[in-house]
Formats: sequence, C-alpha cells, structure tokens
Amino acid sequence: MDRKQCEMLKEIQALEFTAIDFNLYLDTHPDDQTALRDYNRTVAELADLKKQYEKMYGPISPANPESRDYWAWATTPWPWEVCI
Repeated sequence: MDRKQCEMLKEIQALEFTAIDFNLYLDTHPDDQTALRDYNRTVAELADLKKQYEKMYGPISPANPESRDYWAWATTPWPWEVCI
C-alpha cells in the first residue's frame, strides 16, 4: 500500500469518526445549527473522499451498490493490514 492510499484511509477514518460524533451530539442538541452545518459539511467531504479513494484504489466496502466490481473489496488488505 502506498503512502497516498494510507493517508487517504486515515482521513476517511477521521471524517467517519467526526460524522458519528456530530451525529451523537445532534441527538441531544437538535437545534444547534452550527453543529448541523458542520455535520453536513463533514458528511459531504467524506462522501467526496470515498469516491476519490474508490476511483483510485477500488471499493472500500461491500456496501457500495455503485461499484461495478462489487466483490473487489475482498481482495484489498484488511484494516489491520494497512498503514503499519
């Protein structure tokens, strides 16, 4: 796995964590418009980065119905095998 791929995976993981964290916060603070705006921005950035990653390296998960090579994700390294 090259450095660029590893960096992209780390950024995807960070954005996923951030989106989940915003989601949990918004569960208890549904009127916080700043948090909602930041959540929407994070989710959009995450979607864009995942599309870019999949275009360069292939499917990131089996849950991508847009992928033409649906089962290719199984031939990529497992999470514990990357970025060591």
